[in-house]
Amino acid sequence: MSEKAIAVKAQHVESVVEKFNNATSAIVVDYRGLTVEQVTDLRKQLRDAGVQMNVIKNKILTRAAEKAGYGDLNDVFAGPTAVAFSNEDPIAPAKVLKKFADSVDALEIKGGYIEGNIVSIDEINVYATLPSREELLATLASQLQAPVRNVAYAIKAIVDKGDEGDAA
Repeated sequence: MSEKAIAVKAQHVESVVEKFNNATSAIVVDYRGLTVEQVTDLRKQLRDAGVQMNVIKNKILTRAAEKAGYGDLNDVFAGPTAVAFSNEDPIAPAKVLKKFADSVDALEIKGGYIEGNIVSIDEINVYATLPSREELLATLASQLQAPVRNVAYAIKAIVDKGDEGDAA
């Protein structure tokens, strides 16, 4: 192998290391058996969720994962491999891929990491069922507003009762 080819591969490994380091999560899938139309649809769904999916050679993934500190993922880098990287919402790839895998048998989730922790397929499935960050924040805001709202209703009821007593 020429020095130029080695340099190109080393540069590719470094770019994948950067993706691993910048991502809040990365989910590894086997896309074998998907039609071009299905892959296009999956990529669109992922893109809409702010997730980027790349097909990367296993040898490059192995080297990049080692360098990025995710060497435990090396077992899942076998066969046709694609990786869905998310730099924002760590749960987004799990949600989109799980939903897609449930409707298309050919897509197989192999593993990955979420917020720096290596996760199994079972853990990915659990994360995929969690509400989104926005939904959790909305629920929290609603729960925090409830006591204030109840006090306001109580004060209003006292004022209304007082007004009824003055009118009689």
